[in-house]
Amino acid sequence: MIRVKIIFGLVSLMFLLLLFGLFNLEIIHGKDYRGLGDRNCVRLLAQKGSRGKIFDRNSRVIVDNKLSYDLMILPQDSAWQDKILSKVSQILGKSAKDLALEFKRGFVNKSMPVVIARNLELKQAIALDELKVDFPALIIQPNPIRRYPNSKLACHLLGYLGEIDRWRLTKLEDYGYKTKDVVGFGGVEEKYDYYLREEEGGMSFQVDHRGRFTHNLGFKPPINGKDVQLTIDIRVQKIAEDALGERKGSIVVMNPFSGEIIALASSPRFNPNDFLNQDNAAVLRLFKDSDSPLINRAISGTYPAGSIFKLIVATAALENKKINQNTSFLCQGGVIVGRQEFKCWSNHGSQNIFNALIHSCNVFFYKTGLLVGAQAIHDYALKLGLSRATSFDLPYEKTGFVPSPLWRKINKFQNWFDGDTANLSIGQGDVLVTPLQITRMMAVFANGGHLVTPYITKAIDGKYLIKQHRKPEKLNLKPSTINYIREGLRGVINNPSGTGNILSEVGVSVAGKTGTAQAPPNQSHAWFSGFFPFKDPKFVICVLLENGGPGYNSCVLTKQVIEEMIAQGLL
Repeated sequence: MIRVKIIFGLVSLMFLLLLFGLFNLEIIHGKDYRGLGDRNCVRLLAQKGSRGKIFDRNSRVIVDNKLSYDLMILPQDSAWQDKILSKVSQILGKSAKDLALEFKRGFVNKSMPVVIARNLELKQAIALDELKVDFPALIIQPNPIRRYPNSKLACHLLGYLGEIDRWRLTKLEDYGYKTKDVVGFGGVEEKYDYYLREEEGGMSFQVDHRGRFTHNLGFKPPINGKDVQLTIDIRVQKIAEDALGERKGSIVVMNPFSGEIIALASSPRFNPNDFLNQDNAAVLRLFKDSDSPLINRAISGTYPAGSIFKLIVATAALENKKINQNTSFLCQGGVIVGRQEFKCWSNHGSQNIFNALIHSCNVFFYKTGLLVGAQAIHDYALKLGLSRATSFDLPYEKTGFVPSPLWRKINKFQNWFDGDTANLSIGQGDVLVTPLQITRMMAVFANGGHLVTPYITKAIDGKYLIKQHRKPEKLNLKPSTINYIREGLRGVINNPSGTGNILSEVGVSVAGKTGTAQAPPNQSHAWFSGFFPFKDPKFVICVLLENGGPGYNSCVLTKQVIEEMIAQGLL
């Protein structure tokens, strides 16, 4: 009797365990196992949409997509595959043996389609599609491919595409990004990748217990990325890049009132198509090139400002009443500050603010800078947009740097001397600026005293981004300060002894300032920044030639750009 009870108890326990197991499978984990079962019999064949296009301000296409086709085969019995490959080889002009080899390389399992030919032309795709009546295992897969039709043109502001890296993946996986995704690197492609990227669609199909295709279940169309329209004029962009040629440097052209970037050129350049074509040798050369062609020098290159910085000193001196339009200093080719002689590039004689700007007289600005003081110079540099980011809407903008006595004390544990102030007054020493910052600074004198925020994106998906762009900031500079400096900048061009007099020969009135920034042990950097037409400015321009010698050389490039803009009816 006891034995029967023990057996009955064990049987009951077994049934209880069985019931608990069924409860666990059906109720607790039922949803998970049903999902696994569905995935075991349902396969997805992804289909890409098109990445959003990029247009210039006049709706000219800068970046688009080319539609190509991939040929795929659902694995079936070997006899059927041989028949398919035989027919396909006649259309593609490839041997069945080579196609079979591609099939073998791409095979994963019986339920996964195998790509045997990529980047097919439309005619080939149509011919292959006709075979699907007899061979339903054939799949013609549309595959949009990014295309940069202008090759290297505007490459730095556009950026390029590549497979997502670990750093980006960790930051973006919450936004739907995953391993192997193709994303933007640099420029517009990176900044607006979330808008430009497509949403995958595709076909779902059922397979049997052996993983063999049985029938289609449905199709979800892919969603194309949003188009982006820029503020640049691709014609002006080409003019600027043609003027630079193979020389290292940058040219920025901007609307001085709104901050719209009309052209943003950097050289040396690269071809974004090299990254799409998986030309590893070409890409490796770009990364190893000592000239750093992947760097956008307009926003990421930092350089000593040289004589362009004298506009900061002039503004600080006039605003603080340290000088006026009649203040003169004698230039005899140099001046002693402390125990050191600070030289001028010529013997200019008596100079007031106008003549000092026209001749770029160092002695005048040494003495003016000492009157103003290093801290006030630093503060006005910040006020006019230096030593801080411009909030430009492209990644990797550098802030530049303008030193101050306090910075020297805290960071270098050193005192600030009058010689440091003299050096600062002509934009040398620790001063670093970007071409975009100089363009923005020059716009203050073109537009009557407003600091604009440069931007390059006009619209996304046809919706204009007017509210997203900051309004120009009024700097509350005295009208007399603006007018005196404007008069000096105009004299740089139209005075026969002005350092930018070569620009008086173009067919429009130009005002601006040259700069020759020392960069030992290499040759100096050549600067010019200005605006035109003088009375009603439509454009502000900055030209930098890295190790390009005297500022005159940048004036020559500026002349080329303006003359070509006139020739093309853009002025």
